Amino acid sequence: MTALAKPSSDSAAFLPGPPIDRTRVEGWQQWVRTRESFEPAPVLDRSQYSNMSPRRRRIHDLHRLATHSSLPVLSTPMSDAVAWLVKARIEDGAYSHKAGIRTGVMVNGGGAQGKTETVCEALAAFEAEWLAVNEYMNPEAMAGTRDLLAPVAYVRCPVKATPVSTCQRILDFYGEDYKNMRQEDLIRTVNAAISAHATKALVIDDITRLKLHRESDQDVLDLLLEVMSMSVTLILVGVGIPVSGLLRRGRFDPVRKQWIIPPVRDRGRSPNPEAATQHERRFEMIELEAFSYDSPAQINAWVDHLTALERSLRLLTDTSGMLSSGAMPEYLFGRTNGVVGLLEKLIQRGCRLAIEDGCERLDTTLLNRCRVSPTDLPDLDAESGEQPTNPPIQNPPKKRAKGRNSVFDDSGPAEFAG
Repeated sequence: MTALAKPSSDSAAFLPGPPIDRTRVEGWQQWVRTRESFEPAPVLDRSQYSNMSPRRRRIHDLHRLATHSSLPVLSTPMSDAVAWLVKARIEDGAYSHKAGIRTGVMVNGGGAQGKTETVCEALAAFEAEWLAVNEYMNPEAMAGTRDLLAPVAYVRCPVKATPVSTCQRILDFYGEDYKNMRQEDLIRTVNAAISAHATKALVIDDITRLKLHRESDQDVLDLLLEVMSMSVTLILVGVGIPVSGLLRRGRFDPVRKQWIIPPVRDRGRSPNPEAATQHERRFEMIELEAFSYDSPAQINAWVDHLTALERSLRLLTDTSGMLSSGAMPEYLFGRTNGVVGLLEKLIQRGCRLAIEDGCERLDTTLLNRCRVSPTDLPDLDAESGEQPTNPPIQNPPKKRAKGRNSVFDDSGPAEFAG
């Protein structure tokens, strides 16, 4: 168990400040600087807690709730592989002296599997190192101009994307004015903004919100290919990329008034190995998978993740083995299908109940009272397949009461037929 610490003071330093918007350059850079600054609640035992005044106990409880709502992003074997590829591709492009297109990365995976946070952490690590190497100055700035440095740009794809709205999202990140601009002007302004800010990596999250049955969606793909020619590494993140058409170029059917996407074939490494389109050649796709429970190695990886997670819990009982021993690993896997986002929300809800009930412990009985609903993941678009499947709670079958043996019961005098 973690060593006990001094009780929380009366100050509420754990209160969050104004919300950080990572889709704006100031917000992104603030998140990079402060993402590890949160101080979790100290570990207390029941005796220390009971010796506190009612006011300090309440403040400590709120600090614990804030801790469980801000659980750290834990690496997994799957997320480590994604982070390595993303950082490697960005570094390959950023440190290359050659002109031309940089190889992009597509990060695919189910909803709530940690794709966004994994990619953002890899980008933050690259940005910190890049800034240090360049002594926090823009190495490409023109003499006599202001240093504008944004090595990373993070945007989210609009729900109904067009080349205009996609350009506007990118320019919103930089704070550029685009009022009354035509599409051609917007593209030129995007190019200029990427160059002026010395951006080396551009992330477009929720890319599979592009349905690719609209002509404008196909135009967005062409726009993204043009962005890649700006010597910036493009990182696309989404759910169901192999079946979305992002790796395959469709054709517009003038009779049916829609774009036709060729079927996905399951042979080879590529979703469609015979269609060597520009998209397939310019991107490497990697899958961020959920945990599995099919082999001893996979089970051990899940248990290791639970062990790391229980160290972050702030309950008044020893949390060692609370999630990782006995039947809990299998139970938690059944409740979440190994999806880290669902696991985090389930544990967060359970810790709240454990604090309110005073039991200060997570077990299957308490967790059976907790349900993770779509409202717990409001930033995921259900229509785009971003909401994960939430397994139902499997209650144990009720035992049937044994019936009484009635063999020797007297049924009374028999009735005679009249």
